[in-house]
Amino acid sequence: MNECRLCPRDCMVNRTSGEVGYCLAPGSMVIARYSLHMWEEPCLSGSNGSGTIFFSYCNLRCIFCQNYEISTLHKGRIVSVDEFVSIVMELQDKGASNINLVTGVMYVPLIVKGIRKARERGLRIPIVYNSSGYEAVDTIKMLEGIVDIYLPDFKYYDNNLSQKYSSCSNYFECASSCIKEMYRQVGRPKFDDKGMMMRGVIVRHLILPGSLDDSKRVIKYLYDNYRDNIFISIMNQYTPLRYLEFEALNRKLNDSEYDEVINYAYDLGVRKAFIQEGETQSESFIPDFSEFNCIK
Repeated sequence: MNECRLCPRDCMVNRTSGEVGYCLAPGSMVIARYSLHMWEEPCLSGSNGSGTIFFSYCNLRCIFCQNYEISTLHKGRIVSVDEFVSIVMELQDKGASNINLVTGVMYVPLIVKGIRKARERGLRIPIVYNSSGYEAVDTIKMLEGIVDIYLPDFKYYDNNLSQKYSSCSNYFECASSCIKEMYRQVGRPKFDDKGMMMRGVIVRHLILPGSLDDSKRVIKYLYDNYRDNIFISIMNQYTPLRYLEFEALNRKLNDSEYDEVINYAYDLGVRKAFIQEGETQSESFIPDFSEFNCIK
């Protein structure tokens, strides 16, 4: 945090003294929302919901971000490590299946400290690290023994796309290296007797309109390297929330495009996968960040 290199931007700013880098995040944790979230993969949400904590700010800031209000508009408020611990324990007390940390790379040193404190207070449910995939490998190494389930995105194979949509020219190299380290730490998926994941890696890939070939390359890379030792979550829920300069992104994915990618994955041999059916391309699937504590 004094010379921040938590992500591949390598800003090397002193965030503890008020300096900010590309992500603009301060040196304290900023949280936009925490709740029992029912819209994760079934083995994470279960019947009670995943105890999801949404962190504000983002080191990637994709132009099509579905959580634009917190990644770019920075809704949320600063919380101390002790308050973070209280949030984690509250979620467990409410019956959360796990603690799901969403886009927390900017705060990893503080998260590690908080989870250790929470475990001293009786935290016993799995920790899910839910990320964009754009982290430094050394940051992921800091999470060994803290995180039980890794839930990274793998957004792009082609770095031309990552540069175009996320202003980074090295996404593939960084995401693939991070996923390799995540898998080294937690290994093959493990489930309890109710089918809830207790350990393992689920890699998410959101199919973008006009980028089907890139999606196929992402899936092939993951299957070639990990086979059935990870799950791949193939998502169709892209929703344009505002007009974008790239025309391809100003529409939803259609059913035939999604089916093409799913059929490709199946023909390739992928079986450990989650797919989406029904109406997921709706703003109702995007969390409401108008309140801080959204537990009902």
